[in-house]
Amino acid sequence: MKVTVIGGGSTYTPELTDGFARLYGQLPIEELWLVDPDASRLELVAGISRRLFAKAGHPGKIFTTNDVADGVRDADVVLLQLRIGGQAARHTDETFPHAEHCIGQETTGPGGLAKALRTVPVALEIAETVRRLAKPEAWIIDFTNPVGIVTRALLQAGHRAVGLCNVAIGFQRKFAAMLDVAPQDVQLDHVGLNHLTWETGVKVRTDGVFQDVLPRMLAEKLDALSEDVHMPGSLLTSQQAVPSYYLRYFYAHDQVLEEQLTQPSRAQAVMGMEAALLAKYADTSVDVKPAELALRGGAFYSEAAVELMASLTGNRTDIQVVNVPNNGALPFLPDDHVIEVPARVSASGMILQPVAPLSGEIASLIGHVAGYERLALDAAIHGGRDRVLRAMLSHPLVGQYERAERLTDALLAANHQHLAWA
Repeated sequence: MKVTVIGGGSTYTPELTDGFARLYGQLPIEELWLVDPDASRLELVAGISRRLFAKAGHPGKIFTTNDVADGVRDADVVLLQLRIGGQAARHTDETFPHAEHCIGQETTGPGGLAKALRTVPVALEIAETVRRLAKPEAWIIDFTNPVGIVTRALLQAGHRAVGLCNVAIGFQRKFAAMLDVAPQDVQLDHVGLNHLTWETGVKVRTDGVFQDVLPRMLAEKLDALSEDVHMPGSLLTSQQAVPSYYLRYFYAHDQVLEEQLTQPSRAQAVMGMEAALLAKYADTSVDVKPAELALRGGAFYSEAAVELMASLTGNRTDIQVVNVPNNGALPFLPDDHVIEVPARVSASGMILQPVAPLSGEIASLIGHVAGYERLALDAAIHGGRDRVLRAMLSHPLVGQYERAERLTDALLAANHQHLAWA
């Protein structure tokens, strides 16, 4: 099997290759190709990845290239983990909205729109190369933010693609630890859009049967759940659900903004982490995943990726949380809108699992953000200030015309070098 990682020079690629090394029995990779335009960074990442493979006794070969065509030729799976503009662009995404009293974040709000505009055209160009040169049944797995928008762009263009996020597997592992059970004995009723999701059920396997224990968790472990997502316990009780951390940007917007204004951006923090990680990767004696990598983000990314790839290529027909077309699961959204829900995964595709009706306030927020996402994708594909402005105005964290105009002009000024039409 040949697996290709576009953006393979990322400092958290060793999180992925560590998982490949440990889980070779589930995913027998013969060739792993890392593709990245930054040659020096790519070789450092490839070096520690080869040492991780060697230490684990993994027989696969790791190759590097800056040529997407070489990387994807005859691939079985292509994983996209792009960051167009690097951490510098991320820092801009996280700061330019502050002047208009909006949170700065790389996937949510004005910053998320900026990232979508930069990313979608590049992702589509890469996908066309995959279509031409990879194996006919190859899958594209999109881990590139904003995952929902990018995945829908790929699907709309007819690519064999699925989106992946580590939020659900992170919750599964946390809940398993809280309940003192094995992760495989926990299934989630996970629903929403990427980075706008709720856990509406936590099912634990007992004597072979899955039973929902979320009501008991909300009664007995409310403080721990509230602390984990940094939101009031009364909110969780009211919704009878556990919102993902990203809901803080909506439910505690002003508090988050105040925090952002007094702290370095996440991009600045990551730049420091990356420098330390690259120094570790350059040390040829390092043959284990550095502990500092846990601070970089992407927890359990490797496990989620291995499980998804194994099911897509090995036809395991297990249930995983993925980003896929709605197809009636949420009746208030169009069928082609990409949602994040459990699905039964096999080589032929994904079969969505039934989704219970959502409460009014959850459904209304999903519907509002979904409307924004559709306008954002239209702007990313077709360009033009008017389209960007319409998307900006439609986002629930913006919602005022003059503010949307100023944010649009700030976004375009900061990203003109990345937008061919700007």
